Amino acid sequence: MYSIAQNIDPNKIFIVNRSELQGRIDPDMVLYRKKTNSFRYNVILLKSLLKTQPQYGANESGVVRKSRKEPRYIRITDINEYGILIDSIGVTAEKIENKYILENNDILFVRSGATVGKVYLHQKETVNYECFFAGYMIRFVVDEGKILPKYLFSYTQLSPYREWVKAIQRAAGQPNINAEEYKSLLIPLPSISEQKNIVQIIDEAYAIKQQKETEAQTLLASIDDYLLDELGLTMPTTEINVDEIVSCQGFELNRHNPVVKKGRLFLTMFSEIENRIDPEYYRSYYHTLFNEIKNTSYCKLKDLTQLIDYGLMPTQDYARDKCSGVPFIRVTNILPSGEIDMNDIKYIPFDTPRIDQKRVKENDILMVQCGSTTGKVAIVPNEYENYLANSFSFIIRSNKKIRQDFLFYILGNPIVQMQIVRSQNIVSVRPNTSKPAVENLLIPLPPIEKQSKIALHISEIRKKAKYLQVEATNILENAKQKVEQLILAE
Repeated sequence: MYSIAQNIDPNKIFIVNRSELQGRIDPDMVLYRKKTNSFRYNVILLKSLLKTQPQYGANESGVVRKSRKEPRYIRITDINEYGILIDSIGVTAEKIENKYILENNDILFVRSGATVGKVYLHQKETVNYECFFAGYMIRFVVDEGKILPKYLFSYTQLSPYREWVKAIQRAAGQPNINAEEYKSLLIPLPSISEQKNIVQIIDEAYAIKQQKETEAQTLLASIDDYLLDELGLTMPTTEINVDEIVSCQGFELNRHNPVVKKGRLFLTMFSEIENRIDPEYYRSYYHTLFNEIKNTSYCKLKDLTQLIDYGLMPTQDYARDKCSGVPFIRVTNILPSGEIDMNDIKYIPFDTPRIDQKRVKENDILMVQCGSTTGKVAIVPNEYENYLANSFSFIIRSNKKIRQDFLFYILGNPIVQMQIVRSQNIVSVRPNTSKPAVENLLIPLPPIEKQSKIALHISEIRKKAKYLQVEATNILENAKQKVEQLILAE
């Protein structure tokens, strides 16, 4: 008889009888099969619950979708982590074959990539336009007399399914699960009435989650207006006024020309041309914006900071772990909310040149310098002090003239973000702004007492929104745990 010391994690090292091995013998799959023995209900292969054979999607390139009347091309990136279709215009394709059009209760499984195993249930009651699906997904149509599509979808949101995905996927090149492997998925199958009960638990939790997230989003959306109102500023409209005067020192454009009315043509004094000649730089709303700011007390950012510097450019491969390197804050770690998420963490080797000069301090502001999220900002919390910032970000540290938290809120406000948009160099491969442009950003500067009042109020709004978001997530996770307890006999 063989035995393992009790202090060994049984999910990492375990003993299995050879008679228990079948098909795949990799440890993750063996552990998953042990899990299926704990299901309260009989487990059925997915292939036994299908009405038709699985179908791979279309291999078309996405093109601009001009309206919701056009069919939408469902791709992996159109589905969020909860299997919900993202509410956006999306894309369509030049060639649309009827065989790829989604029907009510069709289920799509992602077959490859970082999000392999993600699932989407198509329901026409919530998606009121035609959709077709891409080749990196597989369509499954189930027999609704045996299993409810919503029950199967609900099951794919639970941990037993995630464990199966981890066990079955092949890591050659990139993780993938093919149609035959999906057909081998074992599903605990209660009666239809019990399936309906499980679906109701999940649906009710989703509804509450969405309600709380909407409340949180409404709170966060109020911040920009509150800040502008407190500063006495009004954002200029970026819409083109067709009645706007398009003349300059005796020259006038034809007002009846439709191109002029759409705002594609306008006149600018040659004396106003600086070192930029791209038309967007001279739009009238930027002049309105600067006049708004200059009517208040303001300073250039460089006069309010003790540091504006680029982050670190790695000169070698990432280190293995924290024992051989320093944690590295990349652009992808900076969330739209202004928080930093280090779940996906990389390390820079200790012997990298200038490493100590690029460490961040608590409350430092990081601003994305290039890419599609140029201008996005985050503030460094205490737990990430002494981490490194990526070279695609600026490190901004204020002086005593301005509160760091107030500066963070100002930098994320449209009053500054529009200036960053104007500063972007559109000639390069991807959008980017420069250190001189950031240093010369115009920052409204009320008295320190006013800064404190604004910063504290916004902090309270963000705290309430964060509480609602956490509560929303917990409600759904608790519902999933309740369902797992119904399914598992242990």
